[in-house]
Amino acid sequence: MLVAVLVPTALAEGVLRPDVVWRPLALAVCVALVFTLLWRRTHPLAAVAIAFGSLAVMDAAALVAGVRQPGLYATAFVVLLPYALFRWGSGREVVIGLGFMLASASFATAGGFNGFGEAIVGVVILLFPAAVGVTVRTLVVSRERSLEEVKLREREQLARDLHDSVAHHVSAVILRAQAGRYLSTTDPDAAADALAVIEDEASRALAEMRLIVGVLRKGEDADLAPTPGVVAIEELARAFDGPPRIEVAVEGDLHDLAPSVDAAIYRIAQESITNATRHARDATCITVRIVGDDASVRLTVEDDGASGSGSGIAGYGLTGMTERATLLGGTLEAGPGPDRGWTVAAVMPRVASPA
Repeated sequence: MLVAVLVPTALAEGVLRPDVVWRPLALAVCVALVFTLLWRRTHPLAAVAIAFGSLAVMDAAALVAGVRQPGLYATAFVVLLPYALFRWGSGREVVIGLGFMLASASFATAGGFNGFGEAIVGVVILLFPAAVGVTVRTLVVSRERSLEEVKLREREQLARDLHDSVAHHVSAVILRAQAGRYLSTTDPDAAADALAVIEDEASRALAEMRLIVGVLRKGEDADLAPTPGVVAIEELARAFDGPPRIEVAVEGDLHDLAPSVDAAIYRIAQESITNATRHARDATCITVRIVGDDASVRLTVEDDGASGSGSGIAGYGLTGMTERATLLGGTLEAGPGPDRGWTVAAVMPRVASPA
């Protein structure tokens, strides 16, 4: 579009304007330089070097010949090139291109010097598009960085949800399958019960996987079912019929929790229970205690497994739990219990306050 407008404009000026110096040369140079606009984004340094280098050569020749500056008013389009250089060029290209620009400005000023005020105005006019290019580039880079951070947080959230929900159900399936295989020859009824639990857990895992995939698919509405909270922890415990057995104690005021806090407590309890059932050796009991007061909610998950065992195995579970607590302004500590087993203790504010 720019070429289609500028070429006829240059031709009309070259033909109709009576005071053009070196008319054929000035017209040919102006029309040729218009086409540098076509690659100003992909090759900004080359466009600047060709355009400003050509103008500098013409101004130097006019200075030697003792004539006033040749050129058409249409060559003013070159002010678009500094913008392109500072917008899309690399740091090295910007430095080199700036040298071409200043050299051209120096020859133009020397050929028609009318005082420092006019020279300063000319430099400002030349560098203003460059400043605009730097500003736009900074804004675009900042926006892209913000989008990348949002995408990273979304990926981390999805990773936590997958680990805390689907992995939980898969772990339950593995445990029940092991128990069912062990009991299949001695207690067929217990083996049948294990298969029923496996079917239920697998169905839940599939449902939660479909929920997450549905959120990721474009053009599909997300399932608006609420995320489980504190009240669902007892149901979660009943899904594990042992061993080890799971005891849940709820104390204090747990009403009107922020939805994000309510969901985080459930997910931390879910992950802690799953880890304890998988990693706590010789554990007979897992105790889950939730205590709420006016300012915070405290969750403690303890097991009575052998000393040195527990859920401290390197992986994503502990990292995900810590991230959930920290993002909502809470804290989480995990480590060996005072006597034996493993303890996870999380303290969350009733109202989320991002750290």
